Amino acid sequence: MPRLRFAPSPTGFLHIGGARTYIFNWLYARRHGGTMVLRIDDTDVARSTQASLESIYEGLGWLDLGWDEEYRQSDRVDLHRQLAEAILAKGLAYCDAAAVRFRVPRDPARIIRFNDLVYGEQEKSTADIEDFALLRSDGTPTYHMASCADDIDLGITHIVRGQDHLTNTFKHILIFEAAGAPLPEFAHLPLLIAPDGSKLSKRRHGPVVSVTTYRDAGFLPHAFVNFLCLLGWSPKDDRERMSRQELIDAFSLEGINRANAVINFREDDPFDPKAVWLNAEHLRALPVPDLAERLLPHLRAAGFEVERDKLLKVTPLIQERIKTLRDAAAVADFFFAGELPPYDPAELIPQKGDAALARAVLERARGVLAATEFERQALEAALRAAAGASGVKAGQMFQPIRVAVCGRKAAPPLFETLEVLGRETCLKRIDHAIGKLP
Repeated sequence: MPRLRFAPSPTGFLHIGGARTYIFNWLYARRHGGTMVLRIDDTDVARSTQASLESIYEGLGWLDLGWDEEYRQSDRVDLHRQLAEAILAKGLAYCDAAAVRFRVPRDPARIIRFNDLVYGEQEKSTADIEDFALLRSDGTPTYHMASCADDIDLGITHIVRGQDHLTNTFKHILIFEAAGAPLPEFAHLPLLIAPDGSKLSKRRHGPVVSVTTYRDAGFLPHAFVNFLCLLGWSPKDDRERMSRQELIDAFSLEGINRANAVINFREDDPFDPKAVWLNAEHLRALPVPDLAERLLPHLRAAGFEVERDKLLKVTPLIQERIKTLRDAAAVADFFFAGELPPYDPAELIPQKGDAALARAVLERARGVLAATEFERQALEAALRAAAGASGVKAGQMFQPIRVAVCGRKAAPPLFETLEVLGRETCLKRIDHAIGKLP
């Protein structure tokens, strides 16, 4: 069975490129009944931080794609040293100022070849590879030594990582051969780049490349996973919104493109429009109780006191109107606010300049709402009848009511909204609106 690993270094927050690498490893492991290993590569003591480690766990935890085994490289340094010393004992390495360096064969030079599962046949002459360190002068292992020793010991069968590691693979093959270990399969992933073609970096692009930025903005974990999958991979058909199981069933390393993938963000908007669209599609597909539960913390974080029963009634009214979970605070504020924020009284007037018409409509509507069963169908029938009896068009009746109870023209369906708000709130807000008219 395949064994795959994701090996982040805790020197910063979880980068979306790292998240995509984890996802591709996870999908391959799950499709082929394999094992997903999380290995924290924390041997760079000077740069590794606890905050970065917590960020990695936080980001991966939010993706909701669990791993099967977990290791810390810092717990395995003796293993790394043992392999370095074994290579030294074979005469394949030498000591240089107390450091142990791998002796790359140059006389005669040989060609190292491997088939990358994404980029195809790769080759390089050992004449073009310099000797490289396995152990530093203080005895600590280098990245090359620690990574290969762990991959060998953990029985990793497939190494799926970023394209920027492709050149390291030739050195790693030499270490595997020196250790007498079977070579794993290698697959290198195209990079994620900015719209200007530059490589996405934590230093330059900041929050744009942090996984937790998307979480805090109200993206669904699986929608974000779906988006990252489509950056450099395709199911080879027209599908875009895909469930977790659909991704597992469709994923293959052969489906990964060689071209770098662009994250389309702007200075005034950090989110790729494709990511936002996919998130909205996944939001619409959620069962109402599930979506309501996800909306709850965002609404409470915005300062609203929200009862679950009421939220279950509001959620289907806004489900088609939000693109992220955080949007709900702006779209549904009037359902939960005690008082509406200030709005333009001119919007109460359905016919320009005719405040008298607006007043008459609202007063008629108030009477209807006070006397009618507060159920959407009954309310619609009564208000339409009132509009006909008053000699006004339905739109002229409904606009002032909508603005009065919601504070704006664009809002969820009127009659469902009235039912959820309830008689007392609607009458109070219509009275307030009448008082705002000239």
